[in-house]
Amino acid sequence: MTARLRVDLEALAANIERVRDTVAPAELMLVVKDDAYGHGLAPVVRAASAAGVTWFGAFDARTGCAVRDVVGDDARIFAWIAASRDDLDAAIAARVDVGVGDAELLEELAEAARDSRALARVHLKIDTGLHRNGVRPEAWPGFVARAAAIEAAGVIEVVGVWSHIAEASDAEDDDARRIYEWALEQAAAAGLRPAMRHLAASAASFARPEFRYDMVRVGAFCYGIRSAGGPSARELGLRPIGTLEADVLRVDGAAVRIELGALDGLPSSLRLRATVGTPAGGRQLLSVGDSESLVAAWPDAAAGDVVTIYGPGAQGEGTATDLAELVGTIGEEIALRVSPLVQRSYTRR
Repeated sequence: MTARLRVDLEALAANIERVRDTVAPAELMLVVKDDAYGHGLAPVVRAASAAGVTWFGAFDARTGCAVRDVVGDDARIFAWIAASRDDLDAAIAARVDVGVGDAELLEELAEAARDSRALARVHLKIDTGLHRNGVRPEAWPGFVARAAAIEAAGVIEVVGVWSHIAEASDAEDDDARRIYEWALEQAAAAGLRPAMRHLAASAASFARPEFRYDMVRVGAFCYGIRSAGGPSARELGLRPIGTLEADVLRVDGAAVRIELGALDGLPSSLRLRATVGTPAGGRQLLSVGDSESLVAAWPDAAAGDVVTIYGPGAQGEGTATDLAELVGTIGEEIALRVSPLVQRSYTRR
């Protein structure tokens, strides 16, 4: 296959610096779920660690353990999904902080910690209205009281209280923050003193300073993926780190053929909607097959020329979010669709 995803690790480091400068004094947690948003977990984690990142958000326990294998003891890792007792045991052994948004999971984690004779670090999650797991407000006082009792017994350490917000509107997010503030008060009344309060992800961390607390969980912006309908990456001071491209296989009359298609993650719905980059500037994406696609040709087009599906705009292409907006989704979805069979390469300018 001639298609490839080029990942600019210097741009990653620059984005990390931009995010850290914006959210300071809050800490940055770099979210590396889904193979670092499709960019490759190990190279991204190594580059981020070299850039000074000390907190990683791993989504699930398995990814958290993989991050630990890359960074060794030099970072804190937070996983907010543990699907089984094996996941809990692995997280405790790898010293991964565990997100807990369920009373039964709290008890299961405590049992795992007792059995392992190791202190489990816990971040308690309140459901602020998004309903992406988390303890409902009516159950929260009893939940934090139970967590405080388990902590007093020396089994767990409650190091954080956190939640997700919808980032759908300021009004909805304000409602979520009121619930979160109440949850913090209830945790304090139960005797808990969490060091890390975290609520905001990429968009809110930039736009709403009052949402930053002690730490923000940022994935998309660190990869240079802007929010759909939001400011451009340039306006945010960010650079897309991923460039998806393919060589021209041959010229077919008024079109050129590239070896990249729907099976490789290129949405077929972009046909006749997307503009892709070429040596002569932007050209229309004419069709998307299973493994090959057609792009409107340009003068002197030849086999071996490079067509860029998305990237920073150097050949007239749009970003991942530009493509996403054409088909009613988000930039992260476009990035995550790229098949793991597409070669990844890593550059530093």
